[in-house]
Amino acid sequence: MRGTRRRSIFRRRKAGLTDYRRRLKLLQGRKPRAVVRVSNTRTTCQLVDWAASGDLVTISMTGSDLTKKFGWPADYSKKSVPASYLVGYAMGKAAIAKGSSEAVLDIGLAASSPGNRVFSALKGMVDAGLDIPHGDDVLPDDERINGAHISGDVAAAVESAKTKIEGAY
Repeated sequence: MRGTRRRSIFRRRKAGLTDYRRRLKLLQGRKPRAVVRVSNTRTTCQLVDWAASGDLVTISMTGSDLTKKFGWPADYSKKSVPASYLVGYAMGKAAIAKGSSEAVLDIGLAASSPGNRVFSALKGMVDAGLDIPHGDDVLPDDERINGAHISGDVAAAVESAKTKIEGAY
């Protein structure tokens, strides 16, 4: 035998995109994954089922959907704590409407500091009625979810969008 006997590393692991050990633990639970990703411009929440041919995205909501479907002001952030909450809330309502009642949270490689935007989306999904295992100490305060730390106008926009989401599902 010639050459090195090195084990090749998966491309997504080498690029720092996937933690395969964490992914395997999530998949072994055999529940759909509530995937939350925060990009530079928006928050994305998806309900994803596993399949041998590849993951199947059942439901997807983004911060842009808030503006298009639910009246979130176009000049407001689509990745703030209130926007993340509303994206999670809309995804949770859509999941309940499609018959999914439970999931497990998949935050990927995002930092898991208490009260951040990922956990804001989790609170939205839980408030919508999805059964997702979590600890209450990681969820953000109601004041942050309503946007009191940003401005008073955001609280009105949150209530308006939440009402429209409830009416849609």
